[in-house]
Amino acid sequence: MTRSDLVAELAERFGQLTQRDTEFAVKTILDAMSDALARGHRIEIRGFGSFSINRRPPRVGRNPRSGEQVVVPEKLVPHFKPGKALREAVDARMPVDPAPAGPAA
Repeated sequence: MTRSDLVAELAERFGQLTQRDTEFAVKTILDAMSDALARGHRIEIRGFGSFSINRRPPRVGRNPRSGEQVVVPEKLVPHFKPGKALREAVDARMPVDPAPAGPAA
């Protein structure tokens, strides 16, 4: 689902909201979440999951083209951990394929 799909779904579900109001609401929520994460805060939405910041320590990597060693600096990256209700809902709706996915022999 893309951002525009979310806006369309919400506008359809809540008929009293215009498309513009729905776009503004979605933008405001996502901006608030981005700002909170940028400040190092944790976001928890009960029944959905939590967003936090993970630290990736500096490391030595390799340039795939030349094989030369490259220092990769420390990074702070957003991390999402789904809540139990979301995990169970996804698990209940996913069709189970009895055949393993892989190359045919």
